[in-house]
Amino acid sequence: MRTITYRQALNEALAEELTRDENVVIMGEEVAEYNGAYKVTEGLLDRFGPKRVVDTPISEAGFIGMGIGASMLGVRPVMELMFWSFAYVAFDQMINNAGCVRYMSGGLIHCPIVVRGPANGGTNVGATHSHTPENFIANTPGLKVVCPATPYDAKGLMKTAIRDNDPVYVMENTLLYGESGDVPDEEYTIPLGVADVKREGSDLSIIGHGRAVITALQAAEVLEKEHQLSVEVVDLRSVRPLDEETILSSVRKTNRALLVDENKPFCAVSSHIAAVIQEKAFDYLDAPIARLNALDAPAIYSPPLEKIQLPNVDAVVKKALHVCS
Repeated sequence: MRTITYRQALNEALAEELTRDENVVIMGEEVAEYNGAYKVTEGLLDRFGPKRVVDTPISEAGFIGMGIGASMLGVRPVMELMFWSFAYVAFDQMINNAGCVRYMSGGLIHCPIVVRGPANGGTNVGATHSHTPENFIANTPGLKVVCPATPYDAKGLMKTAIRDNDPVYVMENTLLYGESGDVPDEEYTIPLGVADVKREGSDLSIIGHGRAVITALQAAEVLEKEHQLSVEVVDLRSVRPLDEETILSSVRKTNRALLVDENKPFCAVSSHIAAVIQEKAFDYLDAPIARLNALDAPAIYSPPLEKIQLPNVDAVVKKALHVCS
């Protein structure tokens, strides 16, 4: 094992897949000459050349549409969005075309595209740059949604996403790019739709995805040290396909569930998970299912207020104590 950053793990995944398959290409704003807005693609232009790593105009509708069309012809494009907020101008292509073409062609046309980039608040970039649209995307049959929380998961899930024959939309977090973790030297992949129990526990299940998992793990440490509570943390890793069995197994063991989610509360990912638990594990619950989401407002520009808007460790601890009381 080596300790590398989330950013480096993604870079390695891209480099390995560019090397493995000549049909893999990277396209997006500033991915080539500038080495990526967040340096995830650093060095790839020098290694693989301008035909494999391509800078695009500032037109998400244009270059995402181009990537989807190319993927239908056998190319495996990895498209970088500087912010997932900018995907909204390309929703016709991403939802109507990429999401429906395999079904509407009777399985004859595949769309092996990856769209990736940061989808998060908390970085003081304003309401139009801070969306978390995993719930929007996951609502569309035919699309897959991945939200890695650690360098290990980021690399393994990215490699799997690139090899998948369906559109996979990978939602990262700018606040995680510099975080470090253990990543094996040898090649590995992580299957989509397999959650990971990041921490074993017996008193409460905290379930989340993306950076909320890191917040949950930090809160679990506090709850154990200061309140003698044994907390299990389940990382969804992929939102769709969703690993319901791992979620339900954890809740059946601990009998309590807290869902931590940086989505807004209305129709969030946690809303669906709450429904799954209620429908399939209700008799195991010793307390109502609890949810902790971002405050239901556009991303607040003031840094102190934005920190309060997103789930933080103190808020998770307080909510967990309420569930366990």
